Amino acid sequence: MGRDRCSGQPWLASDAHPNGHECAKRAATLHHGFPNAAHQLSTPHSDPEEETKMGLFGAEERPGRHAHGATHHEAHLDAVEAAWLGLSLAASVAQLYVSPGKRRGGRSRPDELLPDRGEALPGAWGPGPQPLRKVGSGSGTMLLRAAWRRAAVAVTAAPGPKPAAPTRGLRLRVGDHAPQSAVPADTTAAPEAGPVLRPLYMDVQATTPLDPRVLDAMLPYLINYYGNPHSRTHAYGWESEAAMERARQQVASLIGADPREIIFTSGATESNNIAIKGVARFYRSRKKHLITTQTEHKCVLDSCRSLEAEGFQVTYLPVQKSGIIDLKELEAAIQPDTSLVSVMTVNNEIGVKQPIAEIGQICSSRKVYFHTDAAQAVGKIPLDVNDMKIDLMSISGHKIYGPKGVGAIYIRRRPRVRVEALQSGGGQERGMRSGTVPTPLVVGLGAACEVAQQEMEYDHKRISKLAERLIQNIMKSLPDVVMNGDPEHHYPGCINLSFAYVEGESLLMALKDVALSSGSACTSASLEPSYVLRAIGTDEDLAHSSIRFGIGRFTTEEEVDYTVEKCIQHVKRLREMSPLWEMVQDGIDLKSIKWTQH
Repeated sequence: MGRDRCSGQPWLASDAHPNGHECAKRAATLHHGFPNAAHQLSTPHSDPEEETKMGLFGAEERPGRHAHGATHHEAHLDAVEAAWLGLSLAASVAQLYVSPGKRRGGRSRPDELLPDRGEALPGAWGPGPQPLRKVGSGSGTMLLRAAWRRAAVAVTAAPGPKPAAPTRGLRLRVGDHAPQSAVPADTTAAPEAGPVLRPLYMDVQATTPLDPRVLDAMLPYLINYYGNPHSRTHAYGWESEAAMERARQQVASLIGADPREIIFTSGATESNNIAIKGVARFYRSRKKHLITTQTEHKCVLDSCRSLEAEGFQVTYLPVQKSGIIDLKELEAAIQPDTSLVSVMTVNNEIGVKQPIAEIGQICSSRKVYFHTDAAQAVGKIPLDVNDMKIDLMSISGHKIYGPKGVGAIYIRRRPRVRVEALQSGGGQERGMRSGTVPTPLVVGLGAACEVAQQEMEYDHKRISKLAERLIQNIMKSLPDVVMNGDPEHHYPGCINLSFAYVEGESLLMALKDVALSSGSACTSASLEPSYVLRAIGTDEDLAHSSIRFGIGRFTTEEEVDYTVEKCIQHVKRLREMSPLWEMVQDGIDLKSIKWTQH
């Protein structure tokens, strides 16, 4: 008689393993997370007594290695062995990354005995070594916890027939990572769930996936270093404060600022509110006028409308058909009582880049503060707040492959920009944003900024190549496709195309294998055409037929090609169903028709 190492229940070697299904899942995920374990398991053991020393099975209970015709319970036995050998290896590797102070029972500082950049160990992100960031003496614990976590949630890796994979292999298989309900007690009655298939992700303007290197930096501060960064009386607070200040330095370095000019917030929406409302209200006694554009993000436009209700005057500058503002109109709109100009760096719907340096020069010469919403630009194009004479800048974490729920605002110190705080509290962040700073999130934001700074040039070249591939392949196969926005002053990762004679929502529903959008995620629930497209003079029918394609750091050529293929296929199909397309093919000018309502 043996004993199940997963549940502790007794079982006979001749019986099916009572918890073999779960153990098999654990085994397969450990094969994935620990390639060395998989290698060792592929070599048959020749000495049962040696296995007894390893603590896997007693020699008298050791079942034989199953060959091609092995029984089901023998496969389960090997699954158990695989699971426990993998965890044993994880524990061994973990010990290598525990500092001497930790072994002696003392608590180590996060910066002691840290692996240098480029040092590698088997990580949880897949086979092969992965570069480590400085994650502290808790890294070994992280490995062991990650092994258990991956073992517990691997639902589709148990031995047995596997469902067929997608024909092109482009949809993500997330069965090992998606949240799952508890396994039913009667596993024989419940059919095994197949892998969950999700569409390709081509909507990086809405949000970006978390970069694994960012998660690696965050993990120690989610579990081991959990102190309040504002606690000044013990090591827990000091550890978190040091991590927070390092993140502040990383964010500042990306945009050429002083770390003292970086204020952490919950995201770009809060940063925009602080910048616009904070500046306007602080200088309201002398200046009651603001300037922005008609194509700004909704949170900027709503903040300005809120100030109008308080008695402020706001000028909404129009944009040209290219989406770029006229600098002469901006200069003419500045009044003696103008306190702030707010212009987005890269538009979130059409990807147009505004002439930020020129706008900053105009504002500086007229003694007006300049704010830019750079959520779609930071980490993607070079920005320097001093060279561009930017006084306030909004930053979002989840737009640069960082965590959601965190952002930052840059506020210039010299010449000093004053803002009125929007919320009251403990006076954190130099009194401009009260509330406990979430250490794991700001560490993730800092890591995301550092990674972006290192890879910006490479990412930009690669994304430009993929964007050109997508645009050319679509336009050479489909007539009457219009690219919205200036093709020259444009961030290549944001592509907005209008497909004439096709309803955009119908095309989105047809492209169910690809995650796309018809505009900003903040306004996508509205059936009205995009206000950004209307502002650049797009006809309403074309505005209704627009689709935004987002290309990011993890987008592949295969995904772009698959998206192009499906887009061409469904646009042709929908046009064949459209009476308008039939009329155009017959040579009828639709604009000459006078439509009447019955």
